[in-house]
Amino acid sequence: MEYASLDSPLGRLTVAAENGVIRRLTWDGLMGRPTSLPTAAHTCPALTAAIHQLRGYFDGDRAPFDLPLAPLASPLVQRVCAATTTIPYGKTSTYGAIAAQVGSGARAVGRACGANPIPILIPCHRVVAAGGKLTGYSGAGGTVTKKWLLDLEAGQSTWV
Repeated sequence: MEYASLDSPLGRLTVAAENGVIRRLTWDGLMGRPTSLPTAAHTCPALTAAIHQLRGYFDGDRAPFDLPLAPLASPLVQRVCAATTTIPYGKTSTYGAIAAQVGSGARAVGRACGANPIPILIPCHRVVAAGGKLTGYSGAGGTVTKKWLLDLEAGQSTWV
């Protein structure tokens, strides 16, 4: 696997790729990745594109991510991740709506979102409870991070 990192308003993020596809995105210190990983320690075009697109995202660029994503996950998590990538930038969907799309229950969808190995790029932060209530988030900081990402997409947060 190859890795590339960038500093973001949420801390240092590390993207992992294998065979030309993105497999994971982690916050530094999670999943055993060292915090001293060099920013340009890769040759994979998917990693170069991921870092470029993440920088644009945090700068408020509303273009959707266009990356080869292949999460290392169970079939249900993969179906939920695929469904969440159809939620437009700045919009949300509910666990129940995603459950109807993938043929599962809302709680199972919540667990699948929590197991999303490529947060932000696969936007499980856009999935909320009925009535818009923010519940868990797999990224560092939990619901605080989820709210920050939703605020960014609503034009209420900027790169700091």
